[in-house]
Amino acid sequence: MIDVMGNVHSFESFGTLDGPGLRFIVFLQGCPFRCLYCHNPDTWNPEGGRRIGVQDIVARIERCRAYLRKGGATISGGEPLLQPAFTLELLRRLKDARVHAALDTSGLMPLEVSAPAIDAADMVLLDLKALDAETCRKLTGGRAENARETLAYCETTRKRVWIRHVVVPGLTLDLAKLKALAEFVKGFACVERVELLPFNKLGEYKWRELGLDYTLGAVPPPTPEQMAEARALFARAPAQS
Repeated sequence: MIDVMGNVHSFESFGTLDGPGLRFIVFLQGCPFRCLYCHNPDTWNPEGGRRIGVQDIVARIERCRAYLRKGGATISGGEPLLQPAFTLELLRRLKDARVHAALDTSGLMPLEVSAPAIDAADMVLLDLKALDAETCRKLTGGRAENARETLAYCETTRKRVWIRHVVVPGLTLDLAKLKALAEFVKGFACVERVELLPFNKLGEYKWRELGLDYTLGAVPPPTPEQMAEARALFARAPAQS
Protein backbone atom coordinates (compact mmCIF):
# COMPACT_ATOMS: atom_id res chain seq x y z
CA MET A 1 0.00 0.00 0.00
CA ILE A 2 1.35 3.42 -0.97
CA ASP A 3 1.58 5.68 2.05
CA VAL A 4 0.15 9.19 1.74
CA MET A 5 2.44 11.85 3.14
CA GLY A 6 1.51 15.16 4.73
CA ASN A 7 2.93 18.03 6.76
CA VAL A 8 2.17 17.73 10.48
CA HIS A 9 2.70 20.47 13.03
CA SER A 10 2.31 18.46 16.24
CA PHE A 11 0.40 15.84 18.21
CA GLU A 12 -1.49 15.87 21.49
CA SER A 13 -1.92 12.41 22.94
CA PHE A 14 -4.65 13.03 25.51
CA GLY A 15 -6.77 16.00 24.45
CA THR A 16 -10.03 16.77 26.25
CA LEU A 17 -11.23 19.89 24.41
CA ASP A 18 -11.52 18.77 20.78
CA GLY A 19 -14.50 16.47 20.59
CA PRO A 20 -16.17 13.92 22.85
CA GLY A 21 -14.10 11.94 25.33
CA LEU A 22 -10.33 11.59 25.51
CA ARG A 23 -8.79 12.23 22.09
CA PHE A 24 -5.56 12.00 20.14
CA ILE A 25 -5.21 15.32 18.29
CA VAL A 26 -3.31 15.62 15.02
CA PHE A 27 -2.48 19.24 14.21
CA LEU A 28 -1.74 19.57 10.51
CA GLN A 29 0.50 22.24 9.06
CA GLY A 30 -0.79 24.99 6.79
CA CYS A 31 -3.64 27.47 6.86
CA PRO A 32 -4.74 29.91 4.14
CA PHE A 33 -6.60 32.09 6.65
CA ARG A 34 -5.24 34.73 9.00
CA CYS A 35 -7.50 34.80 12.05
CA LEU A 36 -6.60 37.85 14.11
CA TYR A 37 -6.70 35.85 17.35
CA CYS A 38 -4.88 32.74 16.03
CA HIS A 39 -3.03 30.87 18.80
CA ASN A 40 -0.76 29.05 16.36
CA PRO A 41 0.50 31.30 13.54
CA ASP A 42 3.43 28.88 13.31
CA THR A 43 0.99 26.50 11.56
CA TRP A 44 0.30 28.90 8.69
CA ASN A 45 3.21 27.93 6.44
CA PRO A 46 2.09 24.82 4.49
CA GLU A 47 5.73 23.80 3.97
CA GLY A 48 6.52 23.84 7.69
CA GLY A 49 6.22 21.06 10.23
CA ARG A 50 7.32 17.47 9.73
CA ARG A 51 6.67 15.28 6.70
CA ILE A 52 4.86 12.21 8.05
CA GLY A 53 2.89 9.38 6.47
CA VAL A 54 -0.66 8.33 7.30
CA GLN A 55 0.54 4.88 8.37
CA ASP A 56 2.86 6.42 10.96
CA ILE A 57 0.05 8.57 12.42
CA VAL A 58 -2.44 5.70 12.59
CA ALA A 59 0.20 3.58 14.34
CA ARG A 60 0.70 6.33 16.95
CA ILE A 61 -3.04 6.48 17.54
CA GLU A 62 -3.32 2.70 17.73
CA ARG A 63 -0.78 2.67 20.56
CA CYS A 64 -3.18 4.87 22.56
CA ARG A 65 -6.28 2.86 21.69
CA ALA A 66 -6.87 1.65 25.25
CA TYR A 67 -7.24 5.25 26.41
CA LEU A 68 -9.43 6.33 23.50
CA ARG A 69 -12.29 3.84 23.79
CA LYS A 70 -14.78 6.56 24.79
CA GLY A 71 -13.09 9.20 22.62
CA GLY A 72 -11.10 8.94 19.43
CA ALA A 73 -8.93 11.08 17.20
CA THR A 74 -9.40 14.64 15.95
CA ILE A 75 -7.76 16.02 12.81
CA SER A 76 -7.12 19.72 13.35
CA GLY A 77 -4.73 22.44 12.22
CA GLY A 78 -3.97 24.99 10.94
CA GLU A 79 -6.72 24.16 8.51
CA PRO A 80 -6.62 20.42 7.80
CA LEU A 81 -8.50 20.82 4.53
CA LEU A 82 -5.56 22.72 3.07
CA GLN A 83 -4.20 19.16 2.75
CA PRO A 84 -7.44 17.53 1.55
CA ALA A 85 -6.03 14.29 0.12
CA PHE A 86 -3.92 13.63 3.21
CA THR A 87 -6.79 14.46 5.58
CA LEU A 88 -9.18 12.25 3.61
CA GLU A 89 -6.81 9.29 3.64
CA LEU A 90 -6.16 9.69 7.36
CA LEU A 91 -9.90 9.78 8.10
CA ARG A 92 -10.46 6.69 5.95
CA ARG A 93 -7.67 4.78 7.68
CA LEU A 94 -9.04 5.71 11.09
CA LYS A 95 -12.45 4.41 10.04
CA ASP A 96 -10.83 1.14 8.93
CA ALA A 97 -9.14 0.96 12.34
CA ARG A 98 -12.51 1.63 14.04
CA VAL A 99 -11.28 4.79 15.70
CA HIS A 100 -13.86 7.56 16.07
CA ALA A 101 -12.59 10.44 13.91
CA ALA A 102 -13.54 14.13 14.16
CA LEU A 103 -12.64 16.81 11.64
CA ASP A 104 -11.90 20.23 13.13
CA THR A 105 -12.30 22.84 10.38
CA SER A 106 -13.14 26.50 9.89
CA GLY A 107 -15.56 25.59 7.10
CA LEU A 108 -14.01 28.36 5.01
CA MET A 109 -12.73 26.01 2.32
CA PRO A 110 -15.11 25.50 -0.64
CA LEU A 111 -17.26 22.39 -0.61
CA GLU A 112 -15.61 20.95 -3.71
CA VAL A 113 -12.50 20.65 -1.55
CA SER A 114 -14.03 19.82 1.82
CA ALA A 115 -16.97 17.50 1.06
CA PRO A 116 -15.04 14.20 0.70
CA ALA A 117 -13.34 14.65 4.09
CA ILE A 118 -16.60 15.72 5.73
CA ASP A 119 -18.22 12.55 4.39
CA ALA A 120 -15.38 10.41 5.78
CA ALA A 121 -15.43 11.96 9.28
CA ASP A 122 -17.62 10.68 12.09
CA MET A 123 -18.32 14.25 13.15
CA VAL A 124 -17.32 17.84 12.36
CA LEU A 125 -16.11 20.49 14.79
CA LEU A 126 -17.04 23.61 12.86
CA ASP A 127 -15.19 26.75 13.97
CA LEU A 128 -17.80 29.20 12.79
CA LYS A 129 -15.92 32.51 12.70
CA ALA A 130 -18.70 34.94 11.71
CA LEU A 131 -21.96 34.83 9.77
CA ASP A 132 -21.69 38.18 8.01
CA ALA A 133 -19.24 38.62 5.15
CA GLU A 134 -17.59 41.80 6.42
CA THR A 135 -16.77 40.48 9.90
CA CYS A 136 -15.58 37.15 8.51
CA ARG A 137 -13.30 38.83 5.98
CA LYS A 138 -11.89 41.22 8.59
CA LEU A 139 -11.36 38.44 11.11
CA THR A 140 -10.01 35.70 8.84
CA GLY A 141 -9.56 36.83 5.25
CA GLY A 142 -12.02 34.07 4.25
CA ARG A 143 -15.56 33.91 2.88
CA ALA A 144 -18.50 33.54 5.27
CA GLU A 145 -20.54 31.90 2.51
CA ASN A 146 -18.34 28.80 2.53
CA ALA A 147 -18.97 28.18 6.23
CA ARG A 148 -22.71 28.53 5.70
CA GLU A 149 -22.53 26.07 2.80
CA THR A 150 -20.45 23.68 4.89
CA LEU A 151 -23.08 23.60 7.63
CA ALA A 152 -25.88 23.20 5.10
CA TYR A 153 -24.02 20.25 3.59
CA CYS A 154 -23.63 18.65 7.02
CA GLU A 155 -27.38 19.05 7.52
CA THR A 156 -28.10 17.37 4.19
CA THR A 157 -25.77 14.46 4.94
CA ARG A 158 -26.85 14.22 8.61
CA LYS A 159 -23.31 14.69 9.84
CA ARG A 160 -22.90 15.33 13.57
CA VAL A 161 -21.68 18.89 14.20
CA TRP A 162 -20.36 20.80 17.16
CA ILE A 163 -20.21 24.55 16.57
CA ARG A 164 -17.41 26.65 18.04
CA HIS A 165 -17.45 30.43 18.05
CA VAL A 166 -14.85 32.77 19.55
CA VAL A 167 -16.29 35.81 21.30
CA VAL A 168 -14.02 38.80 20.62
CA PRO A 169 -14.78 42.29 22.00
CA GLY A 170 -15.12 44.75 19.14
CA LEU A 171 -15.62 42.00 16.55
CA THR A 172 -17.90 39.11 17.44
CA LEU A 173 -18.96 40.33 20.89
CA ASP A 174 -22.00 42.03 19.45
CA LEU A 175 -25.41 41.05 20.79
CA ALA A 176 -27.12 41.51 17.44
CA LYS A 177 -24.56 39.29 15.71
CA LEU A 178 -24.69 36.70 18.47
CA LYS A 179 -28.48 36.64 18.38
CA ALA A 180 -28.36 36.15 14.61
CA LEU A 181 -25.91 33.28 15.07
CA ALA A 182 -28.10 31.66 17.73
CA GLU A 183 -31.14 31.87 15.46
CA PHE A 184 -29.10 30.54 12.55
CA VAL A 185 -27.83 27.40 14.27
CA LYS A 186 -31.28 26.60 15.70
CA GLY A 187 -32.34 25.75 12.16
CA PHE A 188 -29.91 22.83 11.88
CA ALA A 189 -30.80 19.46 13.38
CA CYS A 190 -27.21 18.28 12.81
CA VAL A 191 -25.86 20.75 15.41
CA GLU A 192 -25.57 18.92 18.71
CA ARG A 193 -23.59 21.49 20.68
CA VAL A 194 -22.55 25.14 20.56
CA GLU A 195 -19.38 26.21 22.35
CA LEU A 196 -18.87 29.94 22.92
CA LEU A 197 -15.18 30.49 23.56
CA PRO A 198 -13.96 33.70 25.23
CA PHE A 199 -11.17 35.45 23.34
CA ASN A 200 -7.74 35.24 24.97
CA LYS A 201 -4.21 36.20 23.97
CA LEU A 202 -2.40 32.93 24.69
CA GLY A 203 -0.80 32.93 21.24
CA GLU A 204 0.37 36.57 21.23
CA TYR A 205 3.97 35.65 22.05
CA LYS A 206 4.16 33.47 18.94
CA TRP A 207 3.19 36.43 16.76
CA ARG A 208 6.03 38.43 18.29
CA GLU A 209 8.50 35.58 17.81
CA LEU A 210 7.52 35.35 14.13
CA GLY A 211 7.77 39.12 13.66
CA LEU A 212 4.03 39.44 13.01
CA ASP A 213 1.82 42.36 14.00
CA TYR A 214 -0.68 41.22 16.63
CA THR A 215 -3.45 43.79 16.24
CA LEU A 216 -5.56 42.55 19.18
CA GLY A 217 -2.92 43.28 21.80
CA ALA A 218 -5.00 46.01 23.44
CA VAL A 219 -8.28 44.06 23.30
CA PRO A 220 -9.36 42.70 26.71
CA PRO A 221 -10.96 39.29 27.09
CA PRO A 222 -14.74 39.36 27.52
CA THR A 223 -15.91 39.57 31.12
CA PRO A 224 -17.80 36.71 32.78
CA GLU A 225 -20.90 38.91 32.64
CA GLN A 226 -20.49 39.47 28.90
CA MET A 227 -20.05 35.74 28.30
CA ALA A 228 -23.12 34.98 30.41
CA GLU A 229 -25.16 37.45 28.37
CA ALA A 230 -23.88 35.92 25.15
CA ARG A 231 -24.68 32.39 26.28
CA ALA A 232 -28.16 33.41 27.34
CA LEU A 233 -28.93 34.12 23.68
CA PHE A 234 -28.28 30.46 22.93
CA ALA A 235 -30.49 29.16 25.74
CA ARG A 236 -32.95 27.57 23.32
CA ALA A 237 -30.23 26.46 20.92
CA PRO A 238 -28.43 23.10 21.17
CA ALA A 239 -26.33 22.52 24.31
CA GLN A 240 -23.68 25.21 24.66
CA SER A 241 -20.83 25.97 27.00
